[in-house]
Amino acid sequence: MDKQKLVRIFDKQANQYDRRTENPAQSRWRQQLLSHARGHVLELAVGAGANFPYYPLGVHVTAVDFSPAMLERAQRRATHLHVNAEFVCTDMENADFADHSFDTVVSTLSFCSYERPLELMRKLRRWCKPEGEILLLEHGISSRRLVAALQKSLDPLLYRAYGCHQTREIRQLAEQAGLHVIEAESYWMDMVQLLRAKPGSAQEARS
Repeated sequence: MDKQKLVRIFDKQANQYDRRTENPAQSRWRQQLLSHARGHVLELAVGAGANFPYYPLGVHVTAVDFSPAMLERAQRRATHLHVNAEFVCTDMENADFADHSFDTVVSTLSFCSYERPLELMRKLRRWCKPEGEILLLEHGISSRRLVAALQKSLDPLLYRAYGCHQTREIRQLAEQAGLHVIEAESYWMDMVQLLRAKPGSAQEARS
């Protein structure tokens, strides 16, 4: 999909994201995952700032999104919640940060939308400090055959409507990118993955 069309899709959804009351399970997963955030945090595709209520005190967040409408709402939420954050409006796949810039890298429900997810996952490995952590809450293809078949059949329609793929192999992407998964949990018929990972070396990434 053309990237500008994708931006327009997410701009149109900004009010919906901002007003949405999240499922209690999703709130619990965010809280569980983000309790491990420390120091200087890079958050991919911050959206309307759904993660901001769950960050520990003392973190500094660099929040990135390609949707100006989403960033506007995230800025308001950060101000309301007193989150120390700076905002960058750019396409995450074209972003460039210095190696080992961040203590924590966070992505929640964003890897469904990227054109080159493996390439971006490798960037996360580089941007994270060697002693830091990469925290992922992502949805993808289920390990259950019938559920996976339904996801594959619906994937083209849902991507056109919402800019969101249903068939990503999240843990496989992380391991191919050279990340060391130190904790993993799955929910909702294995469609949702919570991963904590450490950055490995470039030699450990697999093509």
